[in-house]
Amino acid sequence: MTLKLTVQRQAWLDHVRSTADAAGQMVPVVKGNGYGFGRPILIEQAVALGHEIAVGTAYEARDVPPTHTPIVLTPLGSDVPSTLPSNSVLTVGSIEHVATLRNAGWTGRVMIKLLSSVKRYGVSPEQLDELTRCIADAHMQHYGWSLHLPLDGDTTQHLAEASHWIAQLPQHLPLHVSHLSPDSISALRAAHPTQTIVARLGTTLWLGDKSNMHLAADVLAVHHVSGGTAGYRNTAITAEGSIVVVGAGTAHGVMPLAHNASPFHFGRQRIQLLEPSHMHTSMLFVPSGNPCPAVGDVIDVQQPLTRVFVDTITWS
Repeated sequence: MTLKLTVQRQAWLDHVRSTADAAGQMVPVVKGNGYGFGRPILIEQAVALGHEIAVGTAYEARDVPPTHTPIVLTPLGSDVPSTLPSNSVLTVGSIEHVATLRNAGWTGRVMIKLLSSVKRYGVSPEQLDELTRCIADAHMQHYGWSLHLPLDGDTTQHLAEASHWIAQLPQHLPLHVSHLSPDSISALRAAHPTQTIVARLGTTLWLGDKSNMHLAADVLAVHHVSGGTAGYRNTAITAEGSIVVVGAGTAHGVMPLAHNASPFHFGRQRIQLLEPSHMHTSMLFVPSGNPCPAVGDVIDVQQPLTRVFVDTITWS
């Protein structure tokens, strides 16, 4: 049973390089599942793109080689892991975040997270001065500012939001901005030439051109049925057809799409799920008369690579 990712290597590398070049000063993001590639593969490419690499958590910072600076994007919870490199830059968005680091004995570098319209963590304009004083009192080094804009929405609004924050910031430290295209970053820099603006790139960098990737899974069994029940949940079968058993499931991060649509395709047709995927297996149902895969075939899998864990990667 295999969830497999096939990648046109040179086309992917060309996209990564051209995107990084277009963004100008930038920091690559390597976090979580490594955008479907795994973090080690992306680290190999990220080290050539600059001296900083952004990671998701303090536990991922150990992936970054000592020649580079890990920038940890998520504030720490209750403790600082022993694996955290001393040259890391940690994120704080509140006085409580600073207190956590101070109590753990951290006196290294920190990035201040600014509250955006995403409204996750981050400091509001009203609390910015107080947070800056707390960092100085804790003998930590203020490394820069961080702004995490929404994925969706109007680009003009995103630029206006970033500009509103820039107007309230001292200009001597860089501002790292997520989720702006290279063109938008260029426009923001042109509007604020005295502010160093760093593009933070993850999905756009690694997955911005999906035409050079293909996600697929093995068909492990096919059963003809004309009624009865099947699956973990004794799902009723109300038509004649075939149950198709696929070697990919929730353990791979494979889940239904929006409105519970099946992520599996064969012969350019979506194959309905018999029941929700379970661990390493998904059970599908193909009505009689529709194109049906056979054991040994591979079928297309439509999933965001930001959440899947593939078994194999083939470079073509």
